[in-house]
Amino acid sequence: MIELKTPTEIEEMRPAGAFVASVLAALEDAADVGVSLLDLDALAHRMIREAGATSCYIDYHPSFGASPFGKVLCTSVNDAVLHGLPYDYRLKDGDLLSVDFAVSIDGWVADAARSMIVGTPRAEDQRLIGATEQALAAAIDVARVGNRIGDISAAIGAVARDHGYPVNTDFGGHGVGRTMHGEPHVPNNGRAGRGLPLRPGLVIAIEPWFMAGTDKIFTDPDGWTLRSVDGSRGAHSEHTVAITADGPVVLTAAS
Repeated sequence: MIELKTPTEIEEMRPAGAFVASVLAALEDAADVGVSLLDLDALAHRMIREAGATSCYIDYHPSFGASPFGKVLCTSVNDAVLHGLPYDYRLKDGDLLSVDFAVSIDGWVADAARSMIVGTPRAEDQRLIGATEQALAAAIDVARVGNRIGDISAAIGAVARDHGYPVNTDFGGHGVGRTMHGEPHVPNNGRAGRGLPLRPGLVIAIEPWFMAGTDKIFTDPDGWTLRSVDGSRGAHSEHTVAITADGPVVLTAAS
């Protein structure tokens, strides 16, 4: 079922969005050479406790997960592209780190992700991250009343093609509200003018993620982390976006 939010409910979602943005900013500041992924998870966990928020991840156990997730962050490094389960890995110079984070505050969820380079950047990683950010901006720009889900998907796919990146559509954006994942599914490629009409009150997570050399993934032995089949690196950018009569509102935008 697709639930449309009232203007008041969208306003009530803002604290969760602002908190998610603040945690991602703190994590980007903390991510450095020698820092463990478990240290980053502990930082996010501490901020959740201090804010009185509730993690959407720690007890999450969908059909594709081997067990309850058990952590509050997804930390995907290099060829890990989604759902990275934090473990005692210490970041190295030049690592490409994607962090995905979702919480509930006062019963409303926000979900966002960003990718970053630890230490010395590689030009190809900067280009990959930039492509996901460009795709996210293009998708948000067409997330307007009168357009359709396919317009969002087509905008993301066009940016990927412009950069020469293949697109996996197994995992993509989704509805957000009282729970982290709801209808509709928002694929990262598609045809403009197709799919669900965008109406005021629809709140969705838009999340382009690209891999440099393939659109195929496999699940790591940890039962969660998704990796590229060819070892190429991946990047991921995501915002929670409310569609209103006045245009898209990015609830997880940095302040």
